[in-house]
Formats: sequence, C-alpha cells, structure tokens
Amino acid sequence: MDIAIIILVLIVDQATKMWIQSSPAVLAGTELIPGFMYLNYVKNTGAAWSMLSGQQVLLSLIAVVEIGVLLWFLVKVRGKKRLTEAALALMIGGALGNLWDRLYLGYVRDFIDTYPFGYDFPVFNIADAALCIGVGLLMIEMIREDRKEKKSV
Repeated sequence: MDIAIIILVLIVDQATKMWIQSSPAVLAGTELIPGFMYLNYVKNTGAAWSMLSGQQVLLSLIAVVEIGVLLWFLVKVRGKKRLTEAALALMIGGALGNLWDRLYLGYVRDFIDTYPFGYDFPVFNIADAALCIGVGLLMIEMIREDRKEKKSV
C-alpha cells in the first residue's frame, strides 16, 4: 500500500505540474473556489515561502537525506501502524515530486494559490500538499498513541 501511495503522489504531482506548465497564461488566475483558491504558475527556486532561494544543491541534498530517513522509518513501521505508513508514504512521494523538479528543472513548479481568511498563502503544489497531509497524519497518530499510553497507566 505504501509503495502505491508514493507512486500515486509522484504521478499526480508531476502530471498536474506538466498540465499547468503547458498553458500557464491560459490558466493563470483561474478561480477554482471563489475568493479562496486560484491557479497561478510560479517557478520556486527555494523551499517553503521561498526560503533558501537559489540554493538548489543544498535543498536537493536535504531532500535526499529526508527521503532516506523517511524510508528508514517506513521500513521500521511497515505492517504495524497503517496510519504512520500512509503518512510516511505521502511525505516520501511529496519529497520525491519536488526533488524531481529541482534536479531536472532547477526549480519547483508551484501553482495552487490560496487566500485562507484573506491571507495570501504561499503558492504550492500537490507534492507540498502531500507532505503537509503526511505531517498532519503523523501528528494525529502521535496524539492517538499518547492517549493510549495515558489510558493504560
């Protein structure tokens, strides 16, 4: 299941990035959810919020280490904790999607532009969303485990 999630995230991420890149002028400003979500193609040479902009080698090395650590944890929990497996797979798939862009293009293709509560949130992509969802699922799993431990004491 975890391999399927990694592959699915990678395919959907790359397919949507190719789609938006193929016609950015046509799709620019397309409103997906009125007043909240738009398409806006951006070439991001940094990490979140464009931090470390232009540091492609460093960001690529960080991603490779991240993927290695996540794979190590995935092997350790495989078959034991389904939610943790899914979370790690989402994170690996997301990291691979953005690493692919960095290595082959020199930047990451972002295109989902949101305005939650009127705040102009940084533009992101499917890989970023998968990473965030994976982190969220890990947090849920940690809270569940903590509650289990407290009940058993």
